[in-house]
Amino acid sequence: MWTNKRDWDHHSSKSLILTFDDGPSSVLVPILDILKKHEVKAMFFWQSRLLHKHRPWKRLLDDDHLIGGHSLRHRDLTRLSHEEQLHDITSNKRHIEQLTGQQMKYFRPPYGQFNEDTLEVLKMLGVTPFLWEVAGLDWEHKESPVHIVHNILNYAEDGSVILLHELKQTVTILDELITDLKAEGYSFELPPL
Repeated sequence: MWTNKRDWDHHSSKSLILTFDDGPSSVLVPILDILKKHEVKAMFFWQSRLLHKHRPWKRLLDDDHLIGGHSLRHRDLTRLSHEEQLHDITSNKRHIEQLTGQQMKYFRPPYGQFNEDTLEVLKMLGVTPFLWEVAGLDWEHKESPVHIVHNILNYAEDGSVILLHELKQTVTILDELITDLKAEGYSFELPPL
């Protein structure tokens, strides 16, 4: 289970892993534009039901970002049987791999909820569970997105995995957030492929 860069790299460097859940959404292109402007690479955890050939997933790969799985329909996996979890995660993995032509190596369970069945299924599929250390709480701050920036700046530390979502309020603050984190000396990187 990975929640921080230190889970795979024990060298100290002031770097963060920026992640986005619940896409691909209608705000994916503006997010990619901001990331490109700042030369930042990020991870995107996607639901299969939202991923189809007309979404701009190819641009995401062309810009060297990573796509991970986030289930078929964003259900709490702990409420599903082992067989239902196997079907959900396997289908999510297959859909992403068939569409993109790339192996899905990482999976984030919806709501961060998992159990032994989830871990067993992921291990069987050769997929690494990937959670987070700092949540931007962007889903709660629609009216005051500046709180997203403050929350991340207050809690980010070397190696933190930052959780954001593909939401309008996230687009509103993303340029400022990256600028502020870089001003604090942080760089951004991806986990090993």
